[in-house]
Amino acid sequence: MSEIWFLILASAVLTYLTRVGGYLVLARLERVPPRLEAALDAVPAAVLTAIVMPVFIDGDMAEKVVIVLCAVFALRLSLLSTVIVGTVLVALARAAGLA
Repeated sequence: MSEIWFLILASAVLTYLTRVGGYLVLARLERVPPRLEAALDAVPAAVLTAIVMPVFIDGDMAEKVVIVLCAVFALRLSLLSTVIVGTVLVALARAAGLA
């Protein structure tokens, strides 16, 4: 097995164990403490910020405009709709040679 396939397999196993481990820990709790629930509710926004901010800081002007537009769309649309709109806008900007 080549090194790359080993790394892919190891990453898959670790991802699976992390997800199952989190489920098993939460399944043992009768009730999720409010502080833990608040922390878990903040995870999606934190992950999205960690993905978007490097592009906003280092990206081209077209990517920055798309991020600002998506922030405006996020006020009206669902998270999934905002991600789809943002992906389409970035793809169109790149196809037009703007990014």
